[in-house]
Amino acid sequence: MDIRAPDQQYNPYRIFTREQWARLRDDTPMTLEPGEFERLRSMHDRLDMQEVEDIYLPLSRLLSIYVDATDRLYRAQRQFLDIRDRKVPYIIGVAGSVAVGKSTTARVLQALLARWSPRPKVQMVTTDGFLFPNAVLERQGLMQKKGFPESYDLPTLLAFLSDIKAGRRPVRAPVYSHLVYDIVPNQWIEVDTPDILIVEGVNVLQTGRLPRDGKAVPVVSDFFDFSVYIDAEESVLREWYVRRFLALRDTAFTDPKSYFHRYAVLSDEEATATAIAIWERTNLANLEDNILPTRPRATLILKKRADHLVETVALRRL
Repeated sequence: MDIRAPDQQYNPYRIFTREQWARLRDDTPMTLEPGEFERLRSMHDRLDMQEVEDIYLPLSRLLSIYVDATDRLYRAQRQFLDIRDRKVPYIIGVAGSVAVGKSTTARVLQALLARWSPRPKVQMVTTDGFLFPNAVLERQGLMQKKGFPESYDLPTLLAFLSDIKAGRRPVRAPVYSHLVYDIVPNQWIEVDTPDILIVEGVNVLQTGRLPRDGKAVPVVSDFFDFSVYIDAEESVLREWYVRRFLALRDTAFTDPKSYFHRYAVLSDEEATATAIAIWERTNLANLEDNILPTRPRATLILKKRADHLVETVALRRL
């Protein structure tokens, strides 16, 4: 994997093959039980003991180094400034396309990091909860662009992250239901002074347009201490999306409460055609215009093969 421009000599990333990366696990212990893998992985993702050992345990070890270094820097700065403010959470962003496996990665990291000694408090939120409700999207003509940057209540998301970094407690995040495809009214996730917070979403590495007057314009990634981008070729992502759509047709879509219940009666051919149309109309456009351009902003990039296994790891140089 080489994410440089054709005429660019310096690569800001160190690239590791799967085998090279796996060796960096060193003596990091396996703290997950075999029965946990089914709970952690999403429907179509491949996740087994070997993948955790080869990819996620080295990443867990690396994150422990980053978190420890940040803590030591915080303490040194606090002493230098002679201030007594409380330590703020370490925030990890997880980005990537629809169907690439962001949720699985976020859940695995949460489970591994929570087992560090001395058992840090690790919480996770998805930016789905900060989408505008469907009624607002309908009114603004954005239902076909759900998941695009303009479909999020960015001020509320930024206020949430600002409160987290300020150490306020508790902070509430809205709840999103994939069954009804909408925000759940009057339901919240409470985030109460975690040691580590994982924020997962397709557009969490988005930047804003720079202001001409030089005033500060915050973006979501300003609050991140580390970020992970899950990557795969577009043809692979499309295949994964179609397979997930077909699986959901036979499971979640059969629920009469499902927003997509109308798709439950489709034949394999009809469902495949529908999934490809949705992919090309919405998800591919979002990937090309908004998600993929943010890949070079990530601290670490996990590139997956068609079998869902990570083949290369790119770590941003310090």
